[in-house]
Amino acid sequence: MSKIGDIDVGDFPLLLAPMEDVSDPPFRALCKEQGADVVYTEFISSEGLIRDAAKSVMKLDIYEKERPVGIQIFGAVLESMLRSIEIVEASGPDIIDINFGCPVKKVVSKGAGAGILKDIDLMVSLTEAMVKHTKLPVTVKTRLGWDHDSIKIVEVAERLQDVGCKAISIHGRTRAQMYKGDADWAPIAEVKNNPRMHIPVFGNGDINTPERAMEMRDKYGLDGAMIGRASIGYPWFFKEVKHYFETGMHAAPPTMTERVDAARRHLQMAIDWKGETLGVFETRRHYTNYFKGIPHFKEHRMKMVTSDQSVDVFAAFDDVLEKFADFEFERL
Repeated sequence: MSKIGDIDVGDFPLLLAPMEDVSDPPFRALCKEQGADVVYTEFISSEGLIRDAAKSVMKLDIYEKERPVGIQIFGAVLESMLRSIEIVEASGPDIIDINFGCPVKKVVSKGAGAGILKDIDLMVSLTEAMVKHTKLPVTVKTRLGWDHDSIKIVEVAERLQDVGCKAISIHGRTRAQMYKGDADWAPIAEVKNNPRMHIPVFGNGDINTPERAMEMRDKYGLDGAMIGRASIGYPWFFKEVKHYFETGMHAAPPTMTERVDAARRHLQMAIDWKGETLGVFETRRHYTNYFKGIPHFKEHRMKMVTSDQSVDVFAAFDDVLEKFADFEFERL
């Protein structure tokens, strides 16, 4: 049984990764329904929070049905990070997560996200100060290192634990790799196998089939899996992994009716939360995976991703359900 602080998160929990413009309340709700054990918000700028930037503040919205839920923040300035913790606490999350892994240039150029991997001492001191500034469990998400020649993740993880970090999620790539090449889980297993480590060590990167999740558990011995891209437009991934763990068999894929229903609910919840324009726009990235595998689907997909009015998108869903009601999807 893994625990983040005093929070029981189950035996080999599946965590929804914090993903910009993806891990919003509507999507988190769908993933939670499908078996995600812990969900994280989109990453939130500490500077945006203390400036009361509308987009950053909006990301603080969490709901009881999501728990346990973590709010993830990023930054590299101690004062801003500490002030942002006070703002985050007011939203009532169960966990505060620090992003030390985002490889995007606009984040890294400010020394935040994966940029801090160039200054491990700062990474550790920031974590220690944040742990001391809150009673909530503080966790960290990071990468193996800045580049292949600077991988010191075993030492880094131990130091983060020693200053009070309650769990660590590690993406199996360096910042230099971005999202290219294959994720390397072996260094993450080295962290887990360090006899001095006693906090949960979660793996992230390239967990795109139930078999891969089982490999992370059984071959690499990690405490849980943080799921990112495999869940976009496919919240059923969590349920299918658990089914595979329990039975050794693949679950039947969701039917067309189930997919259309999920896409409809997703879009409606997004509109209810962020309004018509943003709701329609930011849900588009999910449709390719909701309906992946349908032949000659381009015309229907284009309607979904180019329509600016939700009524047109809902009509496209209806059209798909009518034309492809009996289509049988392949298993993962």
